[in-house]
This record gives sequence, C-alpha cells and structure tokens, in this order.
Amino acid sequence: MGSGIVEVAARAGQRVMFLEASDELVEAGRQRIETSTLRAVERQRLSDAERSQVLGRIAGTTDVNDLADVDLVIEAATEDHDTKVALFRRLDEITRPDVILSSNTSSIPIADLGAATKRPERVLGMHFFNPVPVMGLIELVKAITTSDETIEFGRAYGVVLGKTTVESRDRAGFIVNMLLIPYLNSAVRMLEDGFATREDIDTAIHLGLNHPMGPLQLIDLIGLDTHLFVANVLFEEFKEPTFAPPPLLKRMVTAGRLGRKVGRGFYDYLG
Repeated sequence: MGSGIVEVAARAGQRVMFLEASDELVEAGRQRIETSTLRAVERQRLSDAERSQVLGRIAGTTDVNDLADVDLVIEAATEDHDTKVALFRRLDEITRPDVILSSNTSSIPIADLGAATKRPERVLGMHFFNPVPVMGLIELVKAITTSDETIEFGRAYGVVLGKTTVESRDRAGFIVNMLLIPYLNSAVRMLEDGFATREDIDTAIHLGLNHPMGPLQLIDLIGLDTHLFVANVLFEEFKEPTFAPPPLLKRMVTAGRLGRKVGRGFYDYLG
C-alpha cells in the first residue's frame, strides 16, 4: 500500500519522501515502485521519459527527522493501533504545525491518532485501496476533531491524484470494510463448512456478480493477517456476529498462510 501511494503521488507530479524501518525495506519499496512503473510503460500508460521523471521524484529514508520539511504526511504503517499512535506523536513533534497528518488506516479511529498530536483538527483518514495505482477511490474519514478545512484539503488532494473521494464517519471499518468484512467472512465460513470448494466460491462471485476476483482470492490479496485484524476491530466495536473472524481464518494466520505476500493463503502462489 505504501509503495502504491508513493507511486501515485509521484505520478501526479509530487516530490515524495518515504520512510521505512530499515535500508532493506527502503530498497524493497523502491523495487516495487520500479516494477510497477515498468509495467505501466509496457502497457503504454507511461513513457520511458515519464517513468524516469516519476522515479526521480522519489526518495526513501530510515530517519523520521528527514520528514521535517514535508507539506503533507500520508501514514501507511502496519495496521497496529499502538504503532500508529506512536508514529503520529513523533510526526507531530517534527513536522510544521500547519502540516496535515493523514492515515491510510482501514479500521483504527482517526480520533485516536488526532489525540496523539497537538493538531487534531489537521488529522484525517485517507484510506486508499489496493493496488493504489489502479483503484480509483479514497475514503476520507473525518473525526469529531477534524476541521472542515482539512476535509476540503483531502477532497482537493484526491483530485490532484486523479482519485474519487467519499466521506465517512469515524467508525471502525468506515464505508467499504463495514460492508466488505461480513461478505469475506461469509465466504470463509462457506469454505469451512464444506458448502462449496474455494474455486467454486470464487468463480461464482467472479462470474455471477462480475467481481474482478472471488472473495477468497481477495483475502489472499489483502493479506489474511490484515483481514483478521480488521475483523477483530469491527467485532470489538460493534459485537455483531458477522464481523467475528471465522476459526479457519485464525488457524491459517497462526500457520503463517498470510496470502500472496508470503506465497501461500487460500491458494498457493509459489513457483
């Protein structure tokens, strides 16, 4: 997600500094962007010259202090409450007071992130969708402390990036995941109960509803661990059974079958 956001911003003419925890992760992020932009050239969506310009606008760092002069922050750290709160607290210390701090979180309350700063009125959610260069939506999430001006900035910046924006209340899951998680959980339960095979479940949705992929394939793309985390957050907030993660999902995460990013999930992607 982070590399996709960096690519989209750079393709929109923005200079981007991205932060990672290690030099290895900086290089991995750079490689993902190089691969994605090369694919765009092959599909004639970018020229070679445009690709060179995009890559020239991007720099990576492992030092959070290098973000001191940025004009906007889009946080896309791991979907962990404490990690994000600590990061927002640090970003609040090193960036200018007028800088907007946004989060790509898919489930964590924006009010919690704003409360970690001295500028809660300038904190909002900007939830992108994977793969970011392809998906055209950003969910803007307004906490009770977020100003109208900050939301208007988010809408305007969405236009700069070529995205459509929608606005959601600051509740776990926002719009998309409030609807998506019960659907995905139902597919896992269907598989778990032996009601249908994984292939038939995915094919039925792909062809019957004209979705680009089936629900189990989508969970593999999202990451089973990410799906489990979001489902737990939703269940904790609303206590509705449809949000509760199925036992099969929990067992697969425990076994390390996390989806495409590790080569194994509901399907195998190795080799």
